[in-house]
Amino acid sequence: MEAHSFRLELNNRPTRNNKWTIYICITVGGVRKKIKTPYEVDKRSDFNSKCVNNNWIKKSLPYSKKWNDELARMIEESRNKYLELDKETTVSSGKVADAIKAKNVSESFIEFAAAKIQSILDSGGIRNWKKHSNFLNKLKKYQKGKDLLFSEIDYEYITNFKAYLDKLPNERHPEKRIHPNTVQEVLNEFRSNINKAIKEGKMAPEKNPFMVFQIKGVKTVKDKLTADEIESIKALELKEGSLLWHCRNYFLFSFYCAGIRAGDLIQMRWRNIVGERLNYQMGKNHKVRDLVLVEPALKILDYYRPEKFKGSDYIFPLLDPSKPYAKCVTEMDYDSMNVATKQELFKDISAKNALINKELNKIAELAGIDKRVSMHISRHSFAKIAKDEGTDNSAIQKMLAHSSLKITEGYMGNFDTNATDEALKNVFKKKVGGIELWINKISDLIRDTNNEEFAKTMFKEIRLRIASENIDGI
Repeated sequence: MEAHSFRLELNNRPTRNNKWTIYICITVGGVRKKIKTPYEVDKRSDFNSKCVNNNWIKKSLPYSKKWNDELARMIEESRNKYLELDKETTVSSGKVADAIKAKNVSESFIEFAAAKIQSILDSGGIRNWKKHSNFLNKLKKYQKGKDLLFSEIDYEYITNFKAYLDKLPNERHPEKRIHPNTVQEVLNEFRSNINKAIKEGKMAPEKNPFMVFQIKGVKTVKDKLTADEIESIKALELKEGSLLWHCRNYFLFSFYCAGIRAGDLIQMRWRNIVGERLNYQMGKNHKVRDLVLVEPALKILDYYRPEKFKGSDYIFPLLDPSKPYAKCVTEMDYDSMNVATKQELFKDISAKNALINKELNKIAELAGIDKRVSMHISRHSFAKIAKDEGTDNSAIQKMLAHSSLKITEGYMGNFDTNATDEALKNVFKKKVGGIELWINKISDLIRDTNNEEFAKTMFKEIRLRIASENIDGI
């Protein structure tokens, strides 16, 4: 057995972030090899290579215990790997270092999550890529440049990360904090990555902190327009051809077509109009929608129908037909689109959707509607008005192209209040119909005959009637 040693030391120079990286130094037969750990300290004095009882990290630092425990585990893993190799072959510091690296002694969760996010982007999942990227960006900011190991992720870590998220300002409205449901979404992405890591053997299932950590959001109610509010938007006098006029058309066309999502409407082409029907494949879930075009929708289309056009032409003047993505007409074309083109399309759709929503809120203000109006609200409004008109939930589900009735019911909200309305009225309904009739008769008799004795008799009978009906006082 060769003379060997295992110790920790700092790099000779600070990193670009002006931090000091901790290395495992393996020496076998006088030959040294260093393995980089994911740990970095802010100052050289935060680390003591000549410590006792594995207290390399200064105790005053809040993360010292976790880091010291993990560094001790790495050292022990290195010793065990040396003993394991020494039984089989001639061992060297290089072989030990390679074996440790191959086993990912100090696997980085951030590197793991970044690799997963890159694979989502490479596969063309732009929406999911953006959502996952949002999670990782927030995690990196929380780490302040430090890496995050799987071994560091426990219940306490998740709790502290959530507390950090709860205090973050809203990007669009800095005077507000981010919404609890945004916090929920970020933590859901965290949990999703942990679950993937467990399936790949990067983390033991029993170490999953989300088995005990509960992720909770809050119930929100989407604004929905009433039929009267839709009519007030239609009745506005807007200059034909103006941006407001176009945006009202986009909103109403979506509404009349059972709530077309903004991304689908922005990409709508004349080939999707077949006679007096609308047929297209939804971008979100690839489901086909085949809807009859009602008269108001046909009238809107007439505004945009040129004398000569091709089926591949966009219906609405929103996207640039000269862009590379414009050549991709079908969902099959879209699925085979390269990542850069998909990103450009996603960016342009997002920008147009934001522009339309901005103008829709101006329209709402002009119409005297005190609600935030967006393209997506047309979908919720259609569902509400359809329900108010007595449309069956299953029919609404089919029109919205939801995969289950439960989604539709949650999507629409509880619009059918007839039963609860009647129940509430019955609670407070006074049983006074017969008594009121008696009072009216007495009043007539007193007015006509001025018979005081007769009136007294009748009032006495009324009191008895009230008592029998168990009604509180007249």
